[in-house]
Amino acid sequence: MGYFRTEFVARRAWLDEAAYADIVALCQFLPGPASSQVAVTLGLRRAGLAGGLLAWLGFAGPSALAMILFAYGVGWAGAVERAPWLHGLKLVAVAVVAQAVWGMARNLCPDRARATLGVAAAVLALLAPGVAGQLGSIVLGAVVGLFLTHEPATPVASPRTAPVGAIACLIAFFALLVGLPVLAEANIGGHTLALAASFYRAGALVFGGGHVVLPLLQQAVVPPGWVDNSLFLAGYGGAQAVPGPLFSFAAYLGAVAGPAPSGFVGGVLCLLAIYLPSFLLLLGVLPYWDSLRRRQSVRAALRGVNAAVVGLLLAALYTPVWTSAVGTPAAFGLVCVAFLALTAWRVPPWAVVVAGALVASGFGWVGVPL
Repeated sequence: MGYFRTEFVARRAWLDEAAYADIVALCQFLPGPASSQVAVTLGLRRAGLAGGLLAWLGFAGPSALAMILFAYGVGWAGAVERAPWLHGLKLVAVAVVAQAVWGMARNLCPDRARATLGVAAAVLALLAPGVAGQLGSIVLGAVVGLFLTHEPATPVASPRTAPVGAIACLIAFFALLVGLPVLAEANIGGHTLALAASFYRAGALVFGGGHVVLPLLQQAVVPPGWVDNSLFLAGYGGAQAVPGPLFSFAAYLGAVAGPAPSGFVGGVLCLLAIYLPSFLLLLGVLPYWDSLRRRQSVRAALRGVNAAVVGLLLAALYTPVWTSAVGTPAAFGLVCVAFLALTAWRVPPWAVVVAGALVASGFGWVGVPL
């Protein structure tokens, strides 16, 4: 988003600082990937729906294509569960998620109340694994958030009448969120619809940035047996080496998932499914945003949701990330070094990923178990 500001506010002057700040606030308020939503909103403002689609394609397309190609490479490598370099990617993923938890906790859980809420959300997610625990944590955060902070009420102007298209997009968002799982459960549309339903739900319910989609996607594809957990974590590690939004990880999962559709078709299907909720929400909420963001209750609930999101990511750090990757002292040592490189030395994540894969391969060559 810093690049966006430099390019479109400072250099091209497509919008001013205040308008850009409003866009960032909206995209941080809505579920979904904030950076991608900012890109789409900038495109919508500049050239309507076609501009929004092209902005999304330009921003997310290159990394999605790279992740699909990476999926083919993993498939050609063979013996995934025994490949030392893939184990290195899994270990780097531990450090990356730990860094995300650390950074988000400092910003989103700065006081005792929100830190407690974050830990409570983590405990709930661990005790009730799956979608139920994750949704329960988000709802808990919203409810408790209403009582965490009290600010003077801000005058709120009456919202403008929303166009019919905006209302239709909001209806479609909720209809698909409820209807797709029902149709998939009834085995209508086969595996294709089930895959689309799982990724749509992940895109509709993730709060707090790209890393938080990890537990939602893991629950969507690993327990049903669509993607092996080793493949899942190896892809997540590989996603750190690719520039662009982390939601492009969905393209990798669709490409390696089984049964069909998989490969390129599966990657595109899952990418479209995980991003569709963001498009519908943006088109539906934009006309209301100016008045909605000034409501004290909305801002308070959002603070609680953000704290709960930190807890969800903390739970994901333990399982599946830690439990499936760190099993020996050498593995823990590599995680510590990677975490140090990311946090203290500010080494770019892609460089840490490459180094982790090479070091893990070196351990494998000399017979030292990770």
